[in-house]
Amino acid sequence: MKVKIKKWNAVATWRWDIPDDDVCGICQVHFDGTCPTCKYPGDDCSLLSGKCGHNFHMHCIVEWIKQDSSKGQCPMCRQSALIRYLRRTETNWK
Repeated sequence: MKVKIKKWNAVATWRWDIPDDDVCGICQVHFDGTCPTCKYPGDDCSLLSGKCGHNFHMHCIVEWIKQDSSKGQCPMCRQSALIRYLRRTETNWK
């Protein structure tokens, strides 16, 4: 018996690999949404995490760090704001 696939629709969802209740420490928007600068969530609105563990939208923390008053510190705890990119986690493949 041979089977021929005529049509295939793939559906996937993704989420950031962070706690569900975490929000950006600057704009207070949930990470599944976007920062005030972006239209769509995803790689264009990536997340950054300080070495202290606080998470931010990339655009929010970049604007924060540009300010002289930030002194290169995390806006939440005032530690040095050395940052790293967060990866998104692929989930719920259907």
